[in-house]
Amino acid sequence: MSSPTDDATDAGRLLALGMRPKHLPARDAVYADLVRRYHEDDEFAELVKAFAEGLGMTMLAVTQQSGAVPVPREESPFELKIDEYAKRTALGNRGVDKMLHGLAHLAVAALAFPRPDDLGNPAYVGYVNVAEVDAVVRDACRVLEQRAVEAEENEDPLDTAPDLERAWRAYTRRPAAAATKDGRLAPDTTRAIITKAVRFLADQGFLVLRNTDDGGSYRTTPRYQEQVREVAASAAFRELLDLGVISITDPSGSIAVTNDPQSGGADV
Repeated sequence: MSSPTDDATDAGRLLALGMRPKHLPARDAVYADLVRRYHEDDEFAELVKAFAEGLGMTMLAVTQQSGAVPVPREESPFELKIDEYAKRTALGNRGVDKMLHGLAHLAVAALAFPRPDDLGNPAYVGYVNVAEVDAVVRDACRVLEQRAVEAEENEDPLDTAPDLERAWRAYTRRPAAAATKDGRLAPDTTRAIITKAVRFLADQGFLVLRNTDDGGSYRTTPRYQEQVREVAASAAFRELLDLGVISITDPSGSIAVTNDPQSGGADV
């Protein structure tokens, strides 16, 4: 029989393992046992949640597929501030680039999980690549621009028109791709922004690189599915899907993906 100290140690250990984004129960027998205990022992599960609560975090999920997924709330010492994100992704103009990176992250999530059923299916795997994410955001910008024009013609401006206009104008003014003198992708292009966003997600254990076609193709992880399930409740996520710029081409409701695991990505 374990002691309260042992229980507290195990609860802290499970939370610590969950904060190592690329570490999974399938690769660690101790981790797998702790996840199993979380589901079989209600008192232990409550202790883990209490640990997370004390650190300003919420446990989104604890599964053998995703591992423990703790998410810091606002003002938690583990919250990722924009300044830290800027350092990791080398943002230039933080005011504008912050907004553009937000669009990129939103588009990646919506493209990876375009249907509610995709988020509810633990076996579902989404696929994205940099070129497709850029195309989705540009299509969304065109739709928003047209809506703003129509609203102006009808003398009925959109309530959020200034914010929407700022977003699509900032994105469409950036070139999709341009090379520097040494052949690298210019950092102020939209594909460079998306590349930084998906690499950050990969570093966090949310995406896995499949190949480097079209700027990089990635598959989603169960950990990312848990995160996007929370984001999907946001108005911005729903509005992007409602724009109709993400096409579902597979009859099963998934984005069509080539059967060759070494090539391609999603057809949108």
